[in-house]
Amino acid sequence: MTTRTLVGTLSFNPRGFGFVNGRAEGDPSAFVAPPLLNAYLADDLVEAELTQNPDGRWTATALKRLERARVELYGEVATHRGVLHLRVDREVANTDLPLDAAGLALSHGDGVVARVLPDGTVRAVRVIDTPDERALAQVIARHGVLTSWDDDALAQVATARAVPHAVEGLRRDLRAVPTITIDAASTRDIDDAVAVIPSPADGAVRLLVSIADVSAFVPEGSALDLAARTRATSVYLAGRVLPMLPEGLSSEWLSLLPGEDRCTLTAELRIDAEGVITAIDVYESVIRSWARVTYDEMADYLDRGVVSDNLKPVRASLPWLRTVSARLGLLRARRGGVEVARDEAYIVFDSARGVATGVEAYRPTSAHTLIERAMVAANEAVARWLVERGLPGVFRVHDEPLPERARELEEFARNFGFEPGFGARLTPLALAAFDHQITGAPLEPALRSVLLRSLGPARYTVLPSPHFGLAAPLYLHFTSPIRRYADLAVHRLVKRFLHGDRAFDPNDPALEALAQHINARARAATRAENDRRRMLTAAYMLDRLGETFDAHVTRVRPFGLIATLDASLIEGTLPFDKLPDGPYEIDASEAHARSTAHTFAIGTALRVKVVAADPTLGRIELAWVRDEAAR
Repeated sequence: MTTRTLVGTLSFNPRGFGFVNGRAEGDPSAFVAPPLLNAYLADDLVEAELTQNPDGRWTATALKRLERARVELYGEVATHRGVLHLRVDREVANTDLPLDAAGLALSHGDGVVARVLPDGTVRAVRVIDTPDERALAQVIARHGVLTSWDDDALAQVATARAVPHAVEGLRRDLRAVPTITIDAASTRDIDDAVAVIPSPADGAVRLLVSIADVSAFVPEGSALDLAARTRATSVYLAGRVLPMLPEGLSSEWLSLLPGEDRCTLTAELRIDAEGVITAIDVYESVIRSWARVTYDEMADYLDRGVVSDNLKPVRASLPWLRTVSARLGLLRARRGGVEVARDEAYIVFDSARGVATGVEAYRPTSAHTLIERAMVAANEAVARWLVERGLPGVFRVHDEPLPERARELEEFARNFGFEPGFGARLTPLALAAFDHQITGAPLEPALRSVLLRSLGPARYTVLPSPHFGLAAPLYLHFTSPIRRYADLAVHRLVKRFLHGDRAFDPNDPALEALAQHINARARAATRAENDRRRMLTAAYMLDRLGETFDAHVTRVRPFGLIATLDASLIEGTLPFDKLPDGPYEIDASEAHARSTAHTFAIGTALRVKVVAADPTLGRIELAWVRDEAAR
């Protein structure tokens, strides 16, 4: 019998058991029986003794906590033998925890946010009243998202705002260059701006992507910087944004507001008439945005030639922006890969009532494509600029899918009615050819969700490697330092070099540790955003019980099929124990579910009925309508 010691973090299953998940690549994940978890919380760092079972799976015992990362909990008040307890989210703890009321008048069933003190005491902080506030508090606490700032960090906001946006030192004055920002109308933290300078003699254009210079106002190692680093990313929950930096900076002093001087870091790309980027320059600058443009405004110009009053000051630049988009699109087409902008479910949220009033399939416009291409080009250019100078970076890496994943994707596409014909190996150009097949198809959103899962996630690392999905030899994030700490870290590396520092370690272990921290926080933010979306859509579907919809299977899980509704992109579950003619077995790749009478695979078309919805759990249950099965 094989045994070993493992250091890892705990995760909990709502059914009571959990797992110790090793931190190093190749470490196993080990099962933990429910009684052993009573003293622990999700994300605790523990040491455990592992035993490997005959079937190859690992079991953990003798847990010892090394570190507690979680400081905030959400739960409902319960009373056990006259003693107050907090019934915590079962993805965070598998037992009710004794609760110190801290002077609050608490009653059974109250929703409470509590703080975990260093001695393990759970102390109530505030009572949560409305259902939507409870749902938000649960998501925030479940994923360890921070909502408040310590006094030292807040005190430094005023200090940062006292630093002027001035042309001094190495900064170039770009205020006379017609520069615009293009964002959603609701965007508050505007961190990127674009400008184009044509070179008529040779047909080239210079694309200037200017990004808010957060590092000029947030010193590395300051309380404000450490708070941003801990968060690592802004989190966007419908009805609430939890910014990486306080709003006094993120949406005001650092935001590239129209008519305001702003310190920026500019990536200047020279793009020739054939779409080749022939030169890259990166420098500190000061800009003044000439106009804040919405995606819809820009799309009206790109698609129909409509110039709004807001666009008139930069009218001469607009055709050149279209040129840039076309040339960068040609560059991407030569290499392959997929466009980032894609259809997604958009929740129409009524903040006053705290409810979703609609869920719509949202299709990106030509303006989204323009900005996506410009930002991707700038990110790639800065990655290349760093590597050419022997500098480290926080690179964004996406591995090539294994051949078996490519074969699975090919089969999934065939179930949707497409024939990718990838061959023995999925290449970026073959991926681009498939991307062209599905673009504009009615089933494109469902297909893209399957495609992205098949390709797998990207990650941050200090080791420069290709980004397969973008067909980029090198890639990183440079264009959103207000919202992502990875971008801020890259800015600091660039500026160190610009200011004469040459003492760099290309494989800096501290930078790799930062990359791993950002990976973990980015995953937590994504899970929080997904949980929030599921809770809101489940509440929305409560009013649609009994209605039927066309759908496609997009995942096969051990407990049932996940189907995506074609019109709204809402996901629901068809439990195996409620499907006819069971039992069902799933294959090792979780691509098929089979019984003696039926086979369901990713891509299978179904007609489904909404039979149940639970907003608290964020679950929607669907039933197969056999006599109306989609053909």
